[in-house]
Amino acid sequence: MRPIFLKGIAISEKIVIASDHGAFDLKQKLIERLKKLGFDTLDMGVHDAKSVDYPDYAKKVARAISRGEFRRGILLCGTGIGMSITANKFPKVRATLAYDTYTARMSRLHNDSNILVMGGRTTGDEVAYEILETWLHTPYEGGRHDKRINKISELDGLIVHDPADEGN
Repeated sequence: MRPIFLKGIAISEKIVIASDHGAFDLKQKLIERLKKLGFDTLDMGVHDAKSVDYPDYAKKVARAISRGEFRRGILLCGTGIGMSITANKFPKVRATLAYDTYTARMSRLHNDSNILVMGGRTTGDEVAYEILETWLHTPYEGGRHDKRINKISELDGLIVHDPADEGN
């Protein structure tokens, strides 16, 4: 596993990942690429290409990020749009749909993205690998962007939660 350093102490970083049926193949390839890069993953599904509802899988990853169980996640569906919409409903989640290395880089530099989203039907394997590596290796720039991230975080408290959803 690839270590990250917090206050000078090396810890391993596990990346949580999920897809729907439209991106199952790409998810499998990205898991292998992450392993080669030294990252451990937690695969939250799907485990085959049978049709499913993408919000069920976006919810698993976004909830884990929102609760602070993981620092970073990856979501994949046919276009990435549905996963992005769903994941961004969760507090503390900044899920960004990246379609090239520039959007991946800027999502980290300026937006401190914590979930990378891609489309399995719109992004070729090699481009997906480049996006992934750019997103993983680009740090948050901070500085003038902190004010904007703080404004986004203030919105988290405005989101209404369904009490029936707690613990699910």
